[in-house]
Amino acid sequence: MTTTAAAATTKPQSQATGTAKRAGLDYEDVVVAALQLVETRGAEALSMRKLAAELGVTTTTIYHHVGGRDDLILALIRHSSAQQAEIMIQGQNPADRIQSVSEHIWSSALDHRNVTALAHQVGATSLLAMPLELALARELQAAGLSGAALRDALRAILMCTAGFLVVAFRNEASISAEYRSSELWSEVIDEQINAETTQALCEPPDVFLLFQQSIRALILHFITAEPSPSKQRPSKQRPSKRATHD
Repeated sequence: MTTTAAAATTKPQSQATGTAKRAGLDYEDVVVAALQLVETRGAEALSMRKLAAELGVTTTTIYHHVGGRDDLILALIRHSSAQQAEIMIQGQNPADRIQSVSEHIWSSALDHRNVTALAHQVGATSLLAMPLELALARELQAAGLSGAALRDALRAILMCTAGFLVVAFRNEASISAEYRSSELWSEVIDEQINAETTQALCEPPDVFLLFQQSIRALILHFITAEPSPSKQRPSKQRPSKRATHD
């Protein structure tokens, strides 16, 4: 009976809370609640029905404030993007500061992996990362790069980061033990590869350390490289039409 009484008193409290939320609900409230839902439960948990239940309102109210689900997804991605852009860039020299931004891009993607996955699903990865890309561009320009050189450096860093994130996001437990890299290397017998190397390749990778080292090498390559003349692809010449003679 005590349990039933507790349940009976809890339900009206929930309804009262929902009424209070409904009275003062605005666009940002809905977006923030949607973002929290994705962060804690994953992108698949985001539905208008579940969001309405979280806020104690009807689905009609949600649609009224934010439009459809696609509109809501873009809104929460923009909101998350703005939050991630609030970073403290550390470093006393250009290379360290560029490294700091690059590592923040890495950590933001991992710390908010559900939002990252959602942005990837809807093709809005660049929208999510744009403020951080802008911060990276500023630091690259402060290091002396501009134009095509800055463009190439920024894209190389982003592509390198994306590649390492694929590995970081991968669930090793989902890979059959016999097909894991460490297991496959343990069975390798090759006269051209010594035992020390084979043994080292059986060890699991330190993904973040390798990421740091790779990004550092890229940064130093671009900010210390001598400017090279732009290379133009050879234009394809159309075969000239033969003159016709009567």
